Amino acid sequence: MHTALWQTAGPFMSDDIDTEGFRANVGIVVMRGDGSVFLGRRTGGRGWQFPQGGVRQGEELEQALYRELNEEVGLIAADVELVGKTGDWLRYRLPPRYVRRNRRPVCIGQKQCWFLLRLKREDVRFAFDQTNEPEFDQWRWASYWEPVREVIYFKRPVYTRALTELAPLAFPQGRPDLPPWWDEVTAAETQAAPSAAAPID
Repeated sequence: MHTALWQTAGPFMSDDIDTEGFRANVGIVVMRGDGSVFLGRRTGGRGWQFPQGGVRQGEELEQALYRELNEEVGLIAADVELVGKTGDWLRYRLPPRYVRRNRRPVCIGQKQCWFLLRLKREDVRFAFDQTNEPEFDQWRWASYWEPVREVIYFKRPVYTRALTELAPLAFPQGRPDLPPWWDEVTAAETQAAPSAAAPID
């Protein structure tokens, strides 16, 4: 989404926020042939992350996926193959300082469905000018596990679960070895083990 994660003003009031205060959201892992993944730098140097964005009321998850893919990185459905998605909602809470208590409904965090996309060709051009408030201002290819270390701390458990769950679909011959820093960075992971990811037929 091309506003800050906790903003729900203006046209984004139509985002789907459940009774517990979690906003429905899609996360997007874009992979190329060598197994590396797209990682974007949030505008103004505010850290690196995958594309993600809110699901609007009445919008199907795949509709939200392709809308966000276009808004945030300038790709369309024809540029990618939809490989699979996580099976259940993966949730994270926003730190208290990011929660806008004066907004209704109050959004306390995100519940996300993560999609794995594979580029159909290597020469796609990413564009960040599809909206008036671009989410990213730089991008790079990263090794598959690297985003867990790069993303802001409160999203790390979800990144850990999403990438672990999607790894069998991304690498059917066997996932890459975990990096040496893995245990230290993911030590705070206390959520239950993820369910099996669902391939897209």
